[in-house]
Amino acid sequence: MSAQDTDVRSQPESTNRRSELGEYELEGDNRPPFILTLPELKLLGIAGVGFFLDAYDLFIINPVATMLQYRLYGGGHLPANLEGFMKAGANIGSVIGQFGFGFAADYFGRKAVYGKELILIIFATIMSMTTPTGQLSPSNSLIYLAIFRIILGIGVGGDYPMSASVSTDRAHLKRRGTLLAYIFANQGWGSLAGSLVFIIVLSCYKGVMENGEHTSKVDGVWRICVGLSLIPAFGTLYQRLTLPEAKKFKDSQEEPSPENTSEDEIAKLKREAAAADTESNHSSKEDKESAAKTKEIALAKKNHFAEFFSYFSEWRHAKMLLGTCSCWFLLDIAFYGINLNQNVVLQQIGFDGSSGTPWHRLFKIGVGNLIITGLGFVPGYYATVLTIEKLGRKWIQIQGFLMAALFLGILAGKFHTLNTVSFIVCFAFLQFFFNFGPNTTSYCYPAELFPTKFRATAHGLSAASGKAGAILSALAFNALTKKVGTPVVLWIFFGCCLAGAACTLLLPEVRLRDPDVVYAEEQRQKE
Repeated sequence: MSAQDTDVRSQPESTNRRSELGEYELEGDNRPPFILTLPELKLLGIAGVGFFLDAYDLFIINPVATMLQYRLYGGGHLPANLEGFMKAGANIGSVIGQFGFGFAADYFGRKAVYGKELILIIFATIMSMTTPTGQLSPSNSLIYLAIFRIILGIGVGGDYPMSASVSTDRAHLKRRGTLLAYIFANQGWGSLAGSLVFIIVLSCYKGVMENGEHTSKVDGVWRICVGLSLIPAFGTLYQRLTLPEAKKFKDSQEEPSPENTSEDEIAKLKREAAAADTESNHSSKEDKESAAKTKEIALAKKNHFAEFFSYFSEWRHAKMLLGTCSCWFLLDIAFYGINLNQNVVLQQIGFDGSSGTPWHRLFKIGVGNLIITGLGFVPGYYATVLTIEKLGRKWIQIQGFLMAALFLGILAGKFHTLNTVSFIVCFAFLQFFFNFGPNTTSYCYPAELFPTKFRATAHGLSAASGKAGAILSALAFNALTKKVGTPVVLWIFFGCCLAGAACTLLLPEVRLRDPDVVYAEEQRQKE
């Protein structure tokens, strides 16, 4: 019997095993899914800040690039290759962070790793603010900034598998998807905050930029905008570093897989420990216990590799990993292709800042981004929060892909003929269905689909696949647009969304599905 065939509602009874509940699972079982308990709200604050910072950075890099035009190139365009490298830098780092931190979270434990990704974000943000635009050449300044944006991306990317695993390890089964959607919805608030911060800080500099005609002062605007993200980062660092290990993760480490942990290996471990005791008569008791414990850990790590490859060597599990990776990859080609190049959209709605003084141009871009974020970005996340436990992840993801494809098709087919109001409406609906759809569920799926001991690694692989799509889109968008035109690129995104809907068919519905129970049942069937 495969994981898909297991009746999720009767899994605990059919396997004679019930999911172990941690502190976040024991409270408020009868309340509506979207009403969180106080521990869940605390967890939301701790885990959600990474996605707030992710979206804040995704938004802020566009106006930063525009401001650097005035600071470094007298208002002219940035070199296309360096602009693409700078914008793609965080995504390049994210691929490294998502895979690296995901594997480390399963291998070393959540507690040993959680918080380290936030330290990287803080370090890279501070170093980005120190970009010596007055001492380095314009090109070298952009390279300097891009390098530290890669490091920033490693931290931001690491937050995906870490926060997903830390949250799912503690989530009540009936509210697991809602909690994950709440955490991921912080992306919407990050984008909105970035829009507001940019407008407010720029307004504070209006006098010196307009009356004093000191356009170079825009250097201060982007540094402040980047630096303000340190406030939520420092605000949650201590809580992350001191968050205890979840009971569910501890239990997953204490239950070795029968096919990979043989009695011979255990007996060998005991003999080695006994020999160490005999040979170390002058050693302290603590030293002996430490040596035995080290051998136990070494065996556990050896088994982790074997179990991981054994698990995913089966097609029923590999198929699910292929589904989560392909869906996220196809989504991010379209999602990041548009959101990293919003200048094309702003141009269509008349907020590209193509005329006026430098300050008025920048301010108009800020207002345009605020309109885009407020109309479709934030509401889509909360539509998912309110419905994910009713409609299920699979339904939301498929309809989101299909509806996004519909509005991409309208924008592509009518790109040059839609009036401003129609274009804004279509784009707002596109953003809405990205977020009431695959942008949220692609994050939830790996966290809910795979068992605890492999969850972070599988989530990291899935998220890294998504960022690979984002990098591809970021680097190819401008060149492809100049070669074939924006409508053709939008048709490519349309095709990616249709393919994403098809790939979702590889995935089972995970509502009320406990992957640890399914895994235990599969292990029993092998005995």
